[in-house]
Amino acid sequence: MTNFEPLSFSIEWLDRVDYQEAQLIQEQAVTDRRDERTGDRLLLLEHPDVITFGRNAKEHNLLTSREKLLARGVAVHEVARGGDVTFHGPGQLVGYPIFDLKSRGTPDVFLFLRKLETALIQALGLLGVHACRVEGMTGVFISGSAPRRKIASIGIGVKRWVTFHGFALNVLISPNEFNDIVPCGLEEVEITSVYKELGEAPSISLFKTAKTAVESSFADVFDLDRIAGMEI
Repeated sequence: MTNFEPLSFSIEWLDRVDYQEAQLIQEQAVTDRRDERTGDRLLLLEHPDVITFGRNAKEHNLLTSREKLLARGVAVHEVARGGDVTFHGPGQLVGYPIFDLKSRGTPDVFLFLRKLETALIQALGLLGVHACRVEGMTGVFISGSAPRRKIASIGIGVKRWVTFHGFALNVLISPNEFNDIVPCGLEEVEITSVYKELGEAPSISLFKTAKTAVESSFADVFDLDRIAGMEI
């Protein structure tokens, strides 16, 4: 166990942000954290429809041509995070933790990924969704599901021990939105959402509740002493 004082921490709701704009926001946030102009931050937002390729992505996991996607208004970007291909869209709660791992004891990217999973599993538990991690796979899955159902994806980048990119929790987004890709390159895994697991109709109130649950679980899992959040 590491010995360090709880850190001040801010959670910032950015609303719906274009993916490329969000990358610029993250770049500035990483610089500010590295230069100690800010503390650790969790940026929460939604994206318009976009498909992203991580560093390990395979082109054959894109099932629809880029030309057809462009005609439908779906952007495609190669990005500096781990993982394969994924989809972001409205109804998905995206979180970009800008954390300085050095300030949290011995820098350990693997441990950070597991703590992200733990925070999301805890948040889903608050919503009444039983979730788990699966050995050998990054992300969060529905407990006991067969075939496996994935409800949250995780892919991060690290610059001089400051993290960026992060997680995507499917709250209101329809699993059908992922039909253009093999999500995370996992052919045997289905995509699911909070509303589907709860058997509820998608609603903005459920999204707000999920956002609050994520804020609470991150504060708990990362031993944070303060949350400065903005309501949607």
